[in-house]
Amino acid sequence: MGKRGKEKNQPLVICLSGELGSGKTTFVQGFAKGLGVTSRLLSPTFIIVRRYSVLDKKIFFYHVDLYRIKNTADLDGLGLREIFSDPFAITCIEWPEQLGSLLPKTRTDIMFEVIGEEERKIMVNLRP
Repeated sequence: MGKRGKEKNQPLVICLSGELGSGKTTFVQGFAKGLGVTSRLLSPTFIIVRRYSVLDKKIFFYHVDLYRIKNTADLDGLGLREIFSDPFAITCIEWPEQLGSLLPKTRTDIMFEVIGEEERKIMVNLRP
């Protein structure tokens, strides 16, 4: 469920940054499994947004991959504003820097850095 404020639910948005192969999609797959998503999670690189049902049927998990986005005009029609404002949405965004001004202010940023072939450094920054 989204993060709870005193007055109402807020959507949970997790922004994942890092170079190709740094572990962003692997993180999303594990995160979705932890939420109870039973569908096989595929990278939405060409589709941009994939929606999955969570065990609690009121909640949806969104996996957004903006790798192929060239400019913010390419984001029109994807419904991202609606997703980012849905209090029952949980969203993981790969390549969030492509969002420009659409980037939600309240979010969790996770930065992945390749240290070695089998080693990653992961930094988390909460932005309430």
